[in-house]
Parts: sequence; C-alpha cells; structure tokens
Amino acid sequence: MSTATALHDAPSDTCSATHFLLRRLHSLTGILFGGYLVVHLLVNATLVQGFQHDIYQEQVDKIHSLPLLPAVEWIFIYLPILYHTFYGIWIVATGQPNVGNYNYGKNWAYFFQRVSAVILIGFIAFHVLAFKNVFGIAGRFAFDPQHATASAATHFSVNPWITWGVYPIGILAGTFHLANGFWAAAVTWGLTVSKQAQKRWGMVCVGLFVLTFACGMTALITSANTDPSKVTGSTTQPAGGYYPSKSGVQ
Repeated sequence: MSTATALHDAPSDTCSATHFLLRRLHSLTGILFGGYLVVHLLVNATLVQGFQHDIYQEQVDKIHSLPLLPAVEWIFIYLPILYHTFYGIWIVATGQPNVGNYNYGKNWAYFFQRVSAVILIGFIAFHVLAFKNVFGIAGRFAFDPQHATASAATHFSVNPWITWGVYPIGILAGTFHLANGFWAAAVTWGLTVSKQAQKRWGMVCVGLFVLTFACGMTALITSANTDPSKVTGSTTQPAGGYYPSKSGVQ
C-alpha cells in the first residue's frame, strides 16, 4: 500500500472506529437502562400485594433512602437513557429496514425495535414529566414518594384514555424493546455466536418479555382499580425532596 493510499484511508478508519465505539456505548447504556427497567417493573408489581401492609411503599422508601440518590440516578439512569435516546434517534433516522424485500423474523425484529424506540421516547417523556407534575391538573398526575400507592392510584384515575390507551402501549413498547435489545446485545458483545446459542438466549428473552410485560400490566390494573381515598398508609420519612439515607446523606 502506498503512503498516499494509507493517508486517504486514515479518515475512513477513524470514522469506523468512532462509530464502533459509539455503537458499543449505545449497547452498554441500553443494558443499564434495561436493568433499571426490570427493577422498576418488578417493584411496581408489588402493588398487587395490597395496601394493608404496603409492600410497595416499603420498596419506595428503601429506594429513597439510598445514599447520594440524585447522583446515582444521574449516573446510572438519566445519562444512560439520554445517550441511548439521542444516539438511537440517529440510528432510526439513518437505518433502512428491508422487511418489504426480505420477510425474515430478524428483519421484523429490527423494524419493531425502531418503532418501539420512537414510541418509548414519547412515552418516557410523558411518564416522567407527568409524575413530576409538569402538566398540573391540581397535582393529580404527580407522584408523591411519601404516599406512593395512593398517588399511583390517583395518577391512573385522571383520564381513562391515558390509563388504558397510553400506558398499555408504552408498557408493550418498553418491554419488547428491552427483551429484543438484550437479545441483540448478546450478539453485539459476542456472547451468543452460534445459532444454537442465539436460539437459547432468544427463549430467555421471550421469557423476560412475558415477565416484565405481566409486571407492568399488573401494576397498571392494580393501581387503576385502587381507590386512593382508602389508602391510608404512608411513609414515616419526613416530607420534602429526597429522603435522608441511613447514613444521614441527603
């Protein structure tokens, strides 16, 4: 290879290496986000255990007693989600699904992964902003961690179209994106090289999808059928902001 050719190829090699690293980071942040989503849905599913002995409130209290909770949230939740979202938008914008030409299962999975990503962007934005009471409505959308069960029940009593339309679609999109993303991540990181390994891991991911979707819908149905006025239990933690941790760190 001549020096001129090597110099000509250098920018292309640099771009390829950068793209490779960005895709790996996208995969890694997706794994972090997926892990958080699994925990989030499992905790929410404890709503089905009722509020006489409020297990869900106890789980929320434990989370809010973690040391340096805001830093943990930003490092392990918000920043990974933001990067995964913005780089994912670029992937969706530049990707070219070929399900019309090649009607294979993996092509359809690729297509629906992108569709679910678009749905998730809107759903997560709505879900977070609503629980932060950005939309007002006399605070009925807001989530109060000191009255977690009651505020969740109130949230889902505001509008039936949101409860039975927006949320089931968001849960379906999120759990599919999670399961299919975990399957793809194993291939990306070279953990499932053979067809047999990919098939076995695929069955695990199908099970993960069923489990997380069931947890999400269980939490939704339970909250929607709970009368907030009958939920009397609340946390013993003081009001306002993040709860103090066991070590005394706010």
